[in-house]
Amino acid sequence: MKRRFGLSPGWDASAPAGASSAAADSGRLRRLPPGVRTVAGQMFVLQIVILLLFGAAAGVTLVLQARQAGLNEARHRTLAAAVGFAHAPGTLDAMRSRDPSAVLQPRAELVRRETGVDYLVAFSPAGIRWTHPDPRLIGKHVIGSYTRPLHGHLNTLTHSTPIGVAVDSTAPVLDAHDRVVGLVSAGITVRSIEQQVIRQLPLLFAAGGCALLVATAGVVLVHRRLRHQTRGLEPDELRRMYDHHDAVLHAAREGVLIVAADGTLLLANDEARRLLGLPEDAEGRQLTELGLAGPLATVLASDPPATDEVCEVGDRLLAVSVRPTAPRGCRPSSIVTLRDTTELRAVAGRAAVAQRRLRLLYDAMSRIGTTLDVARTAEELTRFTVPRFADYACVDLLDSILRGGEPEGTMMRRTALTGIDADHPLYPVGTLVDFASRTPQAIGLGTGAPVLEPDLRKDAGWQENDPDNARRILDHGIRSMLVVPVRARGVLMGVASFWRSALAEPFEEEDRAVAEELVARAAVAIDNARRYTREHTTAVTLQRSLLPRGIPDQSALEVAYRYLPAQAGVGGDWFDVIPLPGARVALVVGDVVGHGLHAAATMGRLRTAVHNFSALDLSPDELLVHLDELVSRIDSDERGDGTAEGSLKDGRVARDGIAHVTGASCLYALYDPVGGRVTIARAGHPGPALILPDGTATFPDVPVSPPLGLGDGMPVETLELELPEGSHLVLYTDGLLEDRQRDIGTGLDLLRDTLADSAGHGPEALCTAVLDAVLPARPIDDVALLVACTRLLGADHVAEWDVPRDPAAVGPVRAECAATLEAWGLGDVGYTAELILSELITNAVRYGSPPIRVRLLRDRGLICEVADGSSTAPHPRRAAATDEGGRGLFLVAQLATRWGTRYTPRGKVIWAELSPQQDGPGPAEGASEDSTDDILDQWEAL
Repeated sequence: MKRRFGLSPGWDASAPAGASSAAADSGRLRRLPPGVRTVAGQMFVLQIVILLLFGAAAGVTLVLQARQAGLNEARHRTLAAAVGFAHAPGTLDAMRSRDPSAVLQPRAELVRRETGVDYLVAFSPAGIRWTHPDPRLIGKHVIGSYTRPLHGHLNTLTHSTPIGVAVDSTAPVLDAHDRVVGLVSAGITVRSIEQQVIRQLPLLFAAGGCALLVATAGVVLVHRRLRHQTRGLEPDELRRMYDHHDAVLHAAREGVLIVAADGTLLLANDEARRLLGLPEDAEGRQLTELGLAGPLATVLASDPPATDEVCEVGDRLLAVSVRPTAPRGCRPSSIVTLRDTTELRAVAGRAAVAQRRLRLLYDAMSRIGTTLDVARTAEELTRFTVPRFADYACVDLLDSILRGGEPEGTMMRRTALTGIDADHPLYPVGTLVDFASRTPQAIGLGTGAPVLEPDLRKDAGWQENDPDNARRILDHGIRSMLVVPVRARGVLMGVASFWRSALAEPFEEEDRAVAEELVARAAVAIDNARRYTREHTTAVTLQRSLLPRGIPDQSALEVAYRYLPAQAGVGGDWFDVIPLPGARVALVVGDVVGHGLHAAATMGRLRTAVHNFSALDLSPDELLVHLDELVSRIDSDERGDGTAEGSLKDGRVARDGIAHVTGASCLYALYDPVGGRVTIARAGHPGPALILPDGTATFPDVPVSPPLGLGDGMPVETLELELPEGSHLVLYTDGLLEDRQRDIGTGLDLLRDTLADSAGHGPEALCTAVLDAVLPARPIDDVALLVACTRLLGADHVAEWDVPRDPAAVGPVRAECAATLEAWGLGDVGYTAELILSELITNAVRYGSPPIRVRLLRDRGLICEVADGSSTAPHPRRAAATDEGGRGLFLVAQLATRWGTRYTPRGKVIWAELSPQQDGPGPAEGASEDSTDDILDQWEAL
């Protein structure tokens, strides 16, 4: 390296260093052929020699590998032949026969020819041959050791045989008691293996020759490429080129320094000497002795590389780059380049300012508007701009904007405020301010244009709103203000104010554009948050009005529930507890896919439909079938008549198509406390969980049907269970289990374990335990959870009678019912109950069909039921004055709290409920006591 840069003593640019050695090398090269004198030619010869050596080594290796592969194959083949013949059917019997050779010899020869082994010998444990390819050797003793096979083990080895050295495998023939009856030996001679290897040698040599040709072709290509790159130069010519390149180095327009690792200056070209004012004897001295400027000396002495570090040296501005280098044969050093950038100082300053502003706007894209919250977005704007753009920043929004409404009035609320200190006099967050007309905030809100106040001491208009506070602002050192309206999509929502103190540069016109861009980005996010707040508030209000306000009074189940809305917005999950006739209770849990207003409205429609179908007293499967048909009809109506979904009449595609109900699910469970039976049906909904009184938690296998709207009229299957008293039925929506960090199976296992661990607790405690253990940290969907503990209606609360189809049987049954009511302490409603039962039993006898059965249930009230085998339901009618009948059901409707009809698989049940506090029947308004008594006497006559 020293010789290359002229650092050796006696170096002369006119006489290149190393000329004598170059001449000696040139003399030796001239004795070589012309094609080999070049660098490319020498590399070509060297590569050809290496290829030939590698080819020879590869050929020997392939031959040895082929021979070893032949030996391995011989071992496998002989072992397979010996084992196969030893285990062949008949081999054992033949060895036990009087003449084993007669049977085994032909078989052995046949196997030997088919397997390709050189011999297959069967012999006795004493070593006497029974078979051999040479019949003359049959009956003679075998050669070699077979101790291991005599002990029942396989053995493979290479040893001398009568036909030469061979690979021999011996297998024992064992009887049922694992005794060795005979042995079978198969072998292949080494000569055969070597012949096989010899037969493969032409192929191996051909493959090697092809590989050598391909490699030679590659070497030729490399030779041509290297010859092209070196231009066919000889080594002395290349050396001469590198010896003279330092002359070019000194003519460069950039300063170049080479500094050793210990700080010694090794080389300085002419431009570097001029820029740094180095003395003539600078080379070979330490940098610290050259009197370089402080910043430049620091950069040159730094360990990490530097790139375009700007340093002032006198009246010049130099861009310094430092790169480490360690050429072969030279000590480690660093290369320093110097460029005079004095003329670019002003341009660089303006570019730096523009770059900082661009970086500010770029960072704002990811820092402002991260949430759909108005106050949070305003706070993000103020926090981002302080202290990068201003010392203080605040956002004042119209009060109606914060509620999600449209702009109203001029009263603004301070929504966000950030400053470099906390003891500033600016209005705090939450303050309602109505700025005076001459203030920049009022001007900006009125005109929609930014207002710049470079020096607050020169303009008194901004002090009009609150002079005392304005004086405190000036005393605090705030000197400059910039107000920008917050406007997006034509909606003016408020103003953003930026303040700078006396320690910072006042706002300029260029800052106005930056502030407008920052506020514009925040304004779009605030407007999005405002619209979301409005929609979310509407959806929440709608959803709360549609969900049940509480659990209705009933005695069949002890119920607790939890409902948690999703963080992403209002969803479509719902639940219901619906009391039904006969002391029964229906539990409903449903889910509508999606979020927002449509999901909430759809949930309300489905919940209303479930209530209406439940009022018809349908079975769970029938109810879900009707609900599926309803959803399909709703979807069909929303798609329109013959118009493609989401398309308009002129053929254009609607951007906001109607979201259909398809995707809703529902689970309906009907519990009867009389027998403790529950009937469950579901359509695309997760099945329930069940906790028995003994603490066992299971998931009953309820047949699943397609989601609502996708059933296509398919029947719905149900599961009927008989539950002991104190069982807990747990119904839930999929939001309880869904989580991005776990699959649905893991969630079900966690739910089952939680229920099992919480067995014995009440429904409220179960709800709390399930939410604490199973609910994801950030639920992605609504969560509806319903836990019901079963109760039974005891036998002392139920009375039943079978009624013959005979009008004369009405009186005795009525009497027994009266006696039962007296025993129950319900004498206050006994007379009314007798009238109702008389009418219902009489109708069943006259118009129904057997079997006829009467049942009384004492629950919160008295429930009278009359069942018969006819499916024809009675209907109240208005009887004429001359009609003899038609008034019975009218009286039932007047006297009972509720009444109705439900159908069973074998007929119908007409029921009526009476409140225990209900008084006996009295005369209707406008009727006399005598007319009422006449009507009642007619029932007594029955």
